[in-house]
Amino acid sequence: MPTLTVDNVKVEVPEGASVLDACRQAGANVPTLCYLEGVQAIGACRICLVEIEGAKTLVASCTQPVSEGMVVKTNSTRARRARRAVLELLLSEHDGDCYACVRSGDCELRRLAYAMGVDEITYPGERTRKIIDTSTPALVRDTGKCVSCRRCVTACNEIQGVGALFPQGRGFTTVIGPAFASNLSDVVCVQCGQCAAVCPVGAITERSAIDLVWAALDDPRKHVIVQTAPAIRAALGEEFGYEPGTRVTGKMVAALRRLGFDGVFDTNFAADLTIMEEGTELLMRLKKALVDKQPTALPMFTSCSPGWINYMEHFNPDMTANLSTCKSPQQMFGAVAKTYYAQTQGLRREDIVVVSVMPCTAKKFECERPEMARDGIPDVDYVLTTRELARMIKQAGIDFVNLPDEKQDAPLGISTGAADIFANTGGVMEAALRTAYEIVTGKSLPFPDLHVAPIEGLDGVKEASITIEETVPEWEFLKGVTLNVAVAHGLANAQKVIDRIRSGQGNYQFVEVMTCPGGCIGGGGQPRLTSDAVREARIRAIYAEDESRELRKSHENPAVLQLYEEFLGQPLGDKSHHLLHTEYAEKDRV
Repeated sequence: MPTLTVDNVKVEVPEGASVLDACRQAGANVPTLCYLEGVQAIGACRICLVEIEGAKTLVASCTQPVSEGMVVKTNSTRARRARRAVLELLLSEHDGDCYACVRSGDCELRRLAYAMGVDEITYPGERTRKIIDTSTPALVRDTGKCVSCRRCVTACNEIQGVGALFPQGRGFTTVIGPAFASNLSDVVCVQCGQCAAVCPVGAITERSAIDLVWAALDDPRKHVIVQTAPAIRAALGEEFGYEPGTRVTGKMVAALRRLGFDGVFDTNFAADLTIMEEGTELLMRLKKALVDKQPTALPMFTSCSPGWINYMEHFNPDMTANLSTCKSPQQMFGAVAKTYYAQTQGLRREDIVVVSVMPCTAKKFECERPEMARDGIPDVDYVLTTRELARMIKQAGIDFVNLPDEKQDAPLGISTGAADIFANTGGVMEAALRTAYEIVTGKSLPFPDLHVAPIEGLDGVKEASITIEETVPEWEFLKGVTLNVAVAHGLANAQKVIDRIRSGQGNYQFVEVMTCPGGCIGGGGQPRLTSDAVREARIRAIYAEDESRELRKSHENPAVLQLYEEFLGQPLGDKSHHLLHTEYAEKDRV
């Protein structure tokens, strides 16, 4: 544990810690731009320069390891002037257009300029090469705003293992993007939006649907309804000054009503529906393998996360049969809304507009997949991210903080605690186990407070095993069977699980994968910047939401049971198969 001095404050830090770690422990707020906690420390931006006594030059504190007796000065004249000069050079190249930039309110470059007292462009000159890429449904790239921090490169390559973004060229001519200055649509991009989530400026953003949603709301011929994903309620408040992890479910509902939606519903309803379908599908696959002795695609992978589906189609096409055939909750909601709900309300499918509020940019891509439409009418029309909804609320002049708490509309707004935890890594698995275990055994899941502790938390890959010791007569063939499950979040971690399965080391029956770190609570459309501390706060909020519910198992949702009784018939029945299930196919890997 080396001891060093930072701005006259002695601190003791672990061996191998960086000077930046020591500075933060000492309470010194050294600015950074390229740094990503726990992932990237490459010293590319040089904004974190500090002075170390006895060193000939200033050092980048994020990459400099500490040593015993080191004396660090973060606010010496030399360090302050150097950091300011670096920032001024970045600003000289940056095609900011701050007044019209979607990031003007939360731009890290702008905040740094204010903090360092930079109020004019000292070195006017040639700007960065500007390429506008609007080729995908989910993301927009503007290279003129890029500051070459390489955060997006790290997210795409190290966290997601996709490799769509790399530095192209050298020096001033460097462009961050796909190879050969291609558009994102020309390479394998799963459209997860983690690049947009970590970008400090407006170089990569979600493709906005705000104007389209306003137009729908203003059209008197349209019946416009909205669904909100479970992760939104634990993050939306951050856009209005609340601490991360503050639950704002009631205020969110109230705001949506004031925006003019004709029905305010909950994706949680469809999450409960997903568990009914997906849990039944898993049991049927196990029966086919164990009783019928037929070749079966096991383990079964969850299919809720569209970035993950896209990844499988490109990188592991031989295993797409292992994906659950269930549509995601977003798409199940749309299918039910434009059939069952339309029928109960006496509306035509083509007159209903379904808007989703999602933590995920890939949901924009998902709703445009051709298999997510019937007779040319999409199940879901538009997707807003959490950030976009916050902008709409602000555009409407709604005083979010002082709104009353209101509840979602019935029946598509009724849900259980099992649906809430879909937001967290491990949540879909836990929700499925709560229902599947009780169907098979007639008893509740044998874990304290229904939480399967081994698959909770932020470890990249988690495993659990449950032995079924007794069953109801229908499922007697599962007696004595040990169900092995795995959970992964972040696509690079998902590939590790797949590699274990291919090698024979991973003997799983059921695997949950979420595209983004932490699950949907860390989605590409959530408020920035999402650190592990923020993820953990949101996760705690989601579990608290679950624990506050009277009903905490999907098969107890009365509205879902009514849907089966009045419309669908039974899980995996003909009508549910037609409306709620799909299939996936191999895609080219460019």
